[in-house]
Amino acid sequence: MTTKKALITGITGQDGSYLAELLLKNGYEVFGIARKDSSNYWRISHILDKINILNGDVTDAKFLEGTIQRITPDEVYNLGARSFVGSSFDNPVQITEINALGYLKLLEAIRKNAPDSKLYQASTSELFGNAIQTPQNENTPFSPRNPYGITKLFCHWCTINYRATHGIFACNGIMFNHESPRRGIEYVTRKITDGVAKIAAGKQEKITLGNLDTKRDWGFAGDYVEAMWIMLQQKNPDDFVIATGEMRSVGEFCKLAFEYAGIDDWEKRVEINPAFARLPETNLLCGDCSKAKKILGWKPTVSFKELVKGMVEADMERQKTNKNIL
Repeated sequence: MTTKKALITGITGQDGSYLAELLLKNGYEVFGIARKDSSNYWRISHILDKINILNGDVTDAKFLEGTIQRITPDEVYNLGARSFVGSSFDNPVQITEINALGYLKLLEAIRKNAPDSKLYQASTSELFGNAIQTPQNENTPFSPRNPYGITKLFCHWCTINYRATHGIFACNGIMFNHESPRRGIEYVTRKITDGVAKIAAGKQEKITLGNLDTKRDWGFAGDYVEAMWIMLQQKNPDDFVIATGEMRSVGEFCKLAFEYAGIDDWEKRVEINPAFARLPETNLLCGDCSKAKKILGWKPTVSFKELVKGMVEADMERQKTNKNIL
């Protein structure tokens, strides 16, 4: 039996690391693209000897074509993107070049050199933005509210176009927020758990946040990468919303995080700075994953409480061992 080959862009990120583990578990030969200047390998340090790292840039068409031609992967997972919404307002041109044009170059590389490869595109709930209905499903009209969401909308329609026009097996996974102990420190969930761990260790006194009333549909990244893989095992390509269907506020996340750390009076430990709030804010984003449950047989396995607990415990352990990994 021939070993399947998979290529992951953004393998050093949260999702890339969990996906690489899943693919290795399923017997794949795993290749991952990482920026030449990247030193951020902490998420995959434990599997570096089991995967093949390719240093390159997703905006480099020549590099992408050569990589696809050389590997001829069975599956390609495009997770490489600038995904922090806040910074997209400051660098809209750069994020468009990376997220949108980089993906188009990847599509062309596949079309020309490995048209039989199956492709997963990491889409996002930010497509819905100013949503006219809650919860959102695959038929909800798109209305992105930030440059990041706009770049992802471009990618979403490119996927559909290349699927229809060129017959490429390409899927969009419309992923709602998914977190883990491997989440970047710039994201509010990790900012909370890292801050709570430092407060518990006596290294700081408070956390500064933007808006405690903001609500999101939060799931566990490990569950969500499984959905990515399942999509590419189907007979026909399609697009799927991946979510928990439950909304929780930043305040609820804070309360639980402090409780798991054994810290009372959490409200006194949180400062509100309006400058940290995202503008313009999206409407209530909550996903309806009924289609994924029915067709893929997928459903989330980690509860909101389990997610928060796991993140807090991981950050508290990092403080104990002085591994201040971000």
